[in-house]
Amino acid sequence: MKIVVLAGGLSTERAVSLVTGTSVCRALRENGHQAILVDLFLGLEEVPADLETLFEAPDGLCPDAKIEIQAPDLEAVRRSRKDQSARLFGPHVLDLCQLADIVFLGLHGQDGEDGRVQAALDLFGVPYTGGGYLASGMAMDKAVSKRLMDAAGIPTPEWRLLRYGAEDVDRLAEELPMPCVIKTTTGGSSLGVFLPEDRTALREALVKVRSFNGEVLLEERVHGREMTVGVLGDRALPAVEILPSEKEFDYVAKYQNGGARELCPAPITESQQREMGELALKLHRTLGLEVYSRTDFILDEAGRPWCLEVNSLPGMTPNSLVPKEARAVGMTYNQLCEEIVQQSYRLKRRG
Repeated sequence: MKIVVLAGGLSTERAVSLVTGTSVCRALRENGHQAILVDLFLGLEEVPADLETLFEAPDGLCPDAKIEIQAPDLEAVRRSRKDQSARLFGPHVLDLCQLADIVFLGLHGQDGEDGRVQAALDLFGVPYTGGGYLASGMAMDKAVSKRLMDAAGIPTPEWRLLRYGAEDVDRLAEELPMPCVIKTTTGGSSLGVFLPEDRTALREALVKVRSFNGEVLLEERVHGREMTVGVLGDRALPAVEILPSEKEFDYVAKYQNGGARELCPAPITESQQREMGELALKLHRTLGLEVYSRTDFILDEAGRPWCLEVNSLPGMTPNSLVPKEARAVGMTYNQLCEEIVQQSYRLKRRG
């Protein structure tokens, strides 16, 4: 197949996306596909007269991608695009996507997980991997997905939306219940998530979270073990337990060596694995997601799982959580990438 792997974009998870995209692109090329990596926002400024020849590029147009300690400078990325257009799709991106048999979405965060890219590809009749635009948008918005969890009887910590201005911060810092979690409704990779230990830290969180796009969500903080469960097709994969080296599983802990230990399969009982697997599948289906997803849980001290959120396009580097879960059931990274492509290609819902 001719496959465009879309990555990058202008999300705060841009760097993670580029590593996902590069890894996926190389795996698909090893599988025999004509796969190329295209940056959603930067696109390709200079292209040959026949765009199809790009699918023969010996390196798949893959960059030397890596994840730095700090999240990327998105303003610098914007300035680096020659045409300085405000369009999300860079030069020739849609042209290349329309030449592909399928687009593998290696995107994370708002660019790719909020449904806008899926909707655009639907309008052009271009097949792509993963869930459709509506399911993706609902999964990305934590407030919407929380409402659906409540309606479906999926246990999730108590929550409410906060609407406030700068003049309300001091009052809220004194009034809000503790312990709590403060998060933007549209963040990812633990960006825009704050776990204040005291009211001074709560005040700082209320100020900082407003710099992220999206509404602000207050969530009851449930203490326990951090778990995540992937879904592939119609089955749940083995749970992973995440053990951060520091107190919080933040952006650095997720992506830097030594930031966390990940145990897969997680050392839990069969009944706990079964319950979390059933809940992950239930949420996947409730939202209308397709092919694959990953749901994050807290397993409290009594052994009860609490669903935090679902990721419609989870990380797909070889060391990401879903590939680790797939390895636990005997599936190599290349086989996982192929399975996602083949399942997505068989869906007759595009155009």
